[in-house]
Amino acid sequence: MHSIGPLAIFSLVSAFAQLDNTQAAAEIPRPRTGTYFVATNGNDSWTGSLDAANGSRTDGPFQSIPRALRAAGALKQEQGGSWNQPVSIFIRGGTHFLTEPLVITSRLSGTETASLSIAAFPGERPVVSAGKLISGWKKVTVDGKELWQAEVPEARETGWFFRELWVNGKSRQRARHPNNGYFKIAGLPDVTTNWTKGQMRFSFQTNDLREWKSAAQGEAVVMTRWVESRLPITNIDEQQRVLSSSKRSVFQLSAGDLYYVEGVFEVLDQPGEWFLDRERGIVSYLPLPGESIGRFEVIAPKLSEILRVEGKPESSNVVEYVHFRDLTFSHNEWFFPKSTKPEPEILGFSQAAIGVPGAVNAEGLRYSSFERCRFSNLGSYALHLGRGSQSNLVASCEFSDLGGGGIKIGETAIRANPLEQTHHNTVADCPIHDGGKLFHSAEGIWIGQSFANRLAHNSIHDFFYTGISIGWTWGYKSSAASNNVVEFNHVHHIGQKANGDGPILSDMGGIYTLGGQPGTLIRNNLWHDIFGLRYGGWAIYFDEGSTGIVAENNVAFRTTHGGFHQHYGKENVVRNNVFAFARDHQLQRTRAEEHTSFTFERNIVYFDQGKLLDGDWKGGKFNQDYNVYFDLRTNPPPINVPGGWEKWRAGGHDEHSLIANPRFATTNLANFGLAPDSPARSLGFESFDLRGVGPRKNATN
Repeated sequence: MHSIGPLAIFSLVSAFAQLDNTQAAAEIPRPRTGTYFVATNGNDSWTGSLDAANGSRTDGPFQSIPRALRAAGALKQEQGGSWNQPVSIFIRGGTHFLTEPLVITSRLSGTETASLSIAAFPGERPVVSAGKLISGWKKVTVDGKELWQAEVPEARETGWFFRELWVNGKSRQRARHPNNGYFKIAGLPDVTTNWTKGQMRFSFQTNDLREWKSAAQGEAVVMTRWVESRLPITNIDEQQRVLSSSKRSVFQLSAGDLYYVEGVFEVLDQPGEWFLDRERGIVSYLPLPGESIGRFEVIAPKLSEILRVEGKPESSNVVEYVHFRDLTFSHNEWFFPKSTKPEPEILGFSQAAIGVPGAVNAEGLRYSSFERCRFSNLGSYALHLGRGSQSNLVASCEFSDLGGGGIKIGETAIRANPLEQTHHNTVADCPIHDGGKLFHSAEGIWIGQSFANRLAHNSIHDFFYTGISIGWTWGYKSSAASNNVVEFNHVHHIGQKANGDGPILSDMGGIYTLGGQPGTLIRNNLWHDIFGLRYGGWAIYFDEGSTGIVAENNVAFRTTHGGFHQHYGKENVVRNNVFAFARDHQLQRTRAEEHTSFTFERNIVYFDQGKLLDGDWKGGKFNQDYNVYFDLRTNPPPINVPGGWEKWRAGGHDEHSLIANPRFATTNLANFGLAPDSPARSLGFESFDLRGVGPRKNATN
């Protein structure tokens, strides 16, 4: 991988050949050095060879990133179709607003010795924005509310609509009711017999909702099971206490399901909230204390994508050796397209907000990298390494303030053609946090039908749903998600965020797996504070058909429904882990099958509430031994196993296990080191230290 050259490259002189008299007036002299600069105050008619305008302002940096990409492509063509040296595009500070997504094709593909780097100018932090500034703010009073308003003619004239807004670099809440927390569905006027069939109406509690004048501009966001549904409001009948929508929910709703309403002018009552009147083309904002209308930068999302890598892996027409460094990608938003007829009946997805694309999308990308980049203030997943993306590195990048999730790797489909398969990608030393703001079921990192990827030293927190998910095969059918390695990650505050918001969804894990995954390793990770609503806040969750996975040397604590759960699967190994302080139960096995479910050995289970086991432990088709179990309660109830310990051990389970204090040497929950006389040592438990989990400082990768 080629590194950016020394700062001396910035002193290169701009002595270039003059335009040939026969050239069209639109032609521009191209620098031969392979180094280009872009600045917000540049000019696309200049050569792009200087980092700032010269004294006479006859030459200097380009004004747009697409112009620099065209120059790099032209240079490659002039050099016979392959650069003879590394090519660099340096982007200066400021916000670079795009009118269309950046596109990189094989025309810009490099080699190991002649790569393309697109990087921030040293010491500066440029923002590549898919948004648009909203200006012309005025102070007004409407219905007794002192607001700031600006006209957005495009909303009225072209239908431009957005659900997110960023003020002075921070996301702001679309007008919401209730301001904090959630309402509960009171009942369902329309009964469905199949849980996969949703509804278009629900009943609400007295006084929760009103027949607001602008209700038809709003949406009810309803949570059920493990997904959210966005229900555009068509009517609120206050007398009958029924909300009606033009769409149906993803799944069957139930009384008690949580919901809130947003996008209604009448509920604009909290400082920091805003409302877009799509009919009048006016956006209203209720300012926060201390905000000044004179120092007020407001950006709304305009494009759904920021960057698209368009390789064609099926024909080996791929994009290779392109490196992005120190850039910030911001201000996109994706929502369900209206171009299809009929329009989507459901505004939601069956799991993981899987259909939400990335702000940066790549197909056929190889041997490339994103290093020290920021993906923030986004309305979708941040980055998707899709079809045919192989051997890429995402290192020391921060993902935050996300409408969707962090990173998607691979696809839901299994590709038979090796050229189209996604594999051997690495995500390391990345903080990924504050996601699921628009699509609540989005995940920190999702790996689909993809193999041999490595997730290492990442921090994932503050998502309403799963932290890491691997696999997209339910049951024992074919799967391509093998040999993935998950190690030294710190995953916490999943389901319920650190600020106390949630839980709002169920059936989640710190890590969640599906289908056959031989060779997949989950080791040396720290999982904690994982909360499901009605059920399913597990640390390590082997769901349907999970097979051939090894989980070892993990610490999991403070979960609602257990440190470990296997729904069903076979031949998994769970060893040398610490599971502590789950609320309801510590371990769960849901389905007994004819094959061996798992081997559970040399683990420590340490708790002070709930019970040890839950689910179906019949059939005996699991191996469980050499474990230490301990209930810290002063007068603990008997540690529950089916039939009692004598019968349990007679059946070949936990014959050598102990019910004893494991004697931890430290109360540091990231360590759980054992005292020298710990009884766990006699059973073969090996101490491990997780104080180094999460992103490493100055990681070189």
